[in-house]
Amino acid sequence: MAEPKKSRKLRAFIHVSLDGYFVDAHGDMRWAHRHDAEWNTFVAENSRGGGALVFGRVTWEQMASYWPTPAARAANPVVAARMTQMPKYVFSTTLKKPTWKNTTVLKGPLAQAMKKLKRTAGPDLVTLGSGSIVGQLLAEGLIDELQVVVNPIVLGAGRTPFEGSGTAELTLKSSRAFSNGNVVLTYVP
Repeated sequence: MAEPKKSRKLRAFIHVSLDGYFVDAHGDMRWAHRHDAEWNTFVAENSRGGGALVFGRVTWEQMASYWPTPAARAANPVVAARMTQMPKYVFSTTLKKPTWKNTTVLKGPLAQAMKKLKRTAGPDLVTLGSGSIVGQLLAEGLIDELQVVVNPIVLGAGRTPFEGSGTAELTLKSSRAFSNGNVVLTYVP
């Protein structure tokens, strides 16, 4: 008897300010880059599991403009190499020909496309940032684990990653505080 097909898991990894925004009032998130040796080690270890990356178009464009560059390879060579080599899926109705290696553009309704992607063979999935899709995927029950990095900054205005998600009950799985002031909270539905 054939074993039932295992569904790929989807993990969301997002940065938020203390007041709950993932971008400031101008759409900027440079405030979320509080790097030090401890944080860089965590990021490298957190990405070690591999998998495939999932983005909205805006976040994909931001990542694609940095990670394949000499500056990224000089600043964080391990993460830069992994980011380029990992399979990447980007939800977009406007992106035609992605230039970042190993990128596939997904079209159509978000939830339907994600359900189909989770049923395909391959590594587990992680969405980095992409606040516009995190809320939608959470609302559809498609996120299996949510890692929220709370940054020690108050922005006063911006966008929440949970717009349109409705109510979602989550259980705290773990927490970890870092010397740079960041706190990572890991939740499961």
